[in-house]
Amino acid sequence: MRHETFESALRSTWQLVSKMYSKEALQFDSTMAMGFALLSIDSEGTPSTNLGPKMGMEPTSLSRLLNAMEERGLINRIKNPNDGRGVLIHLTPEGKKHRENSKAVVLDFNEKIDQQLTQQQVQHFFEVIECIRETTSNFKHFNTTITQT
Repeated sequence: MRHETFESALRSTWQLVSKMYSKEALQFDSTMAMGFALLSIDSEGTPSTNLGPKMGMEPTSLSRLLNAMEERGLINRIKNPNDGRGVLIHLTPEGKKHRENSKAVVLDFNEKIDQQLTQQQVQHFFEVIECIRETTSNFKHFNTTITQT
């Protein structure tokens, strides 16, 4: 019988991955969130309104992150020429260097995992992840009965 829930396995695994990425980011005087943001910004610039959902961040947290990245010279905010109300986030030359560091760490981690798994295990992993995504997207309510005493 399985004692661990899917949620606890996902959470504990993500915490380990997050700690590993944070430790790696420190070597580059950065944070995991900055690295993820750098990898999420397109070379042509990314609308700030798209970046939050792309990264799964709330607007307040994203705003603080972007302010810190701008202060460090990693990004520039440029008025969107196609939509005067919006802003495009662009990487600076320094941001591009940091992006390459982040990319190398992510690719190295993925390669190490890939070397330990068969093609079938990788396929099953992504099938399970897709099932979890679909289930959470379609989850409407808790089907739990709470008994009051």
